[in-house]
Amino acid sequence: MLPTASKGRSSSSASRSNNMFSQYLRRIVKWQQMDIEYTFWQMLHLCTSPKVVYQHTKYHKQTKNQWARDDPAFVVISTLLLVVAVSAYCAAYDHSIAHAVYVIISVLLFHFLVTGALLSTFCWFLTNSYLREEAPNSHVVEQRVEWLYAFDVHCNSFFPMFVLLYVIHYFLSPLLVAHGFIPVLLSNLLFMVAACYYHYLNFLGYDVLPFLERTTFFLYPIGAVLVLCPIFMLSGFNPSRYFMNMYFSQRL
Repeated sequence: MLPTASKGRSSSSASRSNNMFSQYLRRIVKWQQMDIEYTFWQMLHLCTSPKVVYQHTKYHKQTKNQWARDDPAFVVISTLLLVVAVSAYCAAYDHSIAHAVYVIISVLLFHFLVTGALLSTFCWFLTNSYLREEAPNSHVVEQRVEWLYAFDVHCNSFFPMFVLLYVIHYFLSPLLVAHGFIPVLLSNLLFMVAACYYHYLNFLGYDVLPFLERTTFFLYPIGAVLVLCPIFMLSGFNPSRYFMNMYFSQRL
């Protein structure tokens, strides 16, 4: 009987996740149902007090009985801000409207949506397969990380990185793409801070879930970043020039 019951719970959970995802997609085109003010509040606090944002995630679970957002406003606004930022780069560095459109679409799809979906899927699989606490008995309700929540965590972690590597980087780009040691130093430091903060927010997002253990695993990439950064500096690698050359090589 136990395997049958477990299978029933899994099927119910999958059905609930599918319904939640379809409802989420339907709300993307309904601006009047989005909480824009709360979204900007989240974005501000992700840059200043991220733990406050995840404290509200607990309240959301208590009121909506799900960890993931049911409001797509964060994704929609992040997408629009990313389009505006990349358009500013294209206005400053690009050479044609057609190429600018290509850059905007490729950055939006690859840097945010596709990469985000892949990272979210990896974290979703990792947490559900290896980081969940074992239930003490069969009567305890099984809890799992929702895929949409994993995507929420990525979006939360991406936004401060967006501020650093798309907004601040834009204003500093004339200096950062120049030749010399100072641009290499500043560029590597900016990318290091952005990457470390991304992984720290990723850790906070999963650490808030009470049914997960060993969530410090998500802090390990920070160690790799701290080791690689001095190596890149000493080798003269400039990440700003590298990524700008990927799209705007004719203007650098």
